[in-house]
Amino acid sequence: MDNLADIIKAKATKKAPSYPWQDLALRVIKDLQIPNFKRNSVFKICKDLPAHLVERALNDTKELCHNSSAWKYFFKISTQYLNTQKTDDKK
Repeated sequence: MDNLADIIKAKATKKAPSYPWQDLALRVIKDLQIPNFKRNSVFKICKDLPAHLVERALNDTKELCHNSSAWKYFFKISTQYLNTQKTDDKK
C-alpha cells in the first residue's frame, strides 16, 4: 500500500507555470482577489505588458485602492499602460 500512496502523492503535486508571466498573473490574481470571470484578462495583461509595468500597476492598486473592487482599478491602470506602450511602438 505504501507504493500506491506514494504514486498518488506524486500525481497530486501542482505543475509549475511554464513562463514567468504566468507566475506573475497568478500572484496578481491572488493578491487582488480577481473574480473567476476576469482571470483570463489578467493572463493576457501579464503576457502583453513588461513585468515591471504589471508590478507597478499591482503596487499602485494596493497602495491607492483598499476596497473590494481593487481589481477594477488594476485593469484601469494596466489598460493605460498597454495603450501607452502601443503608441510608443508605433513611433
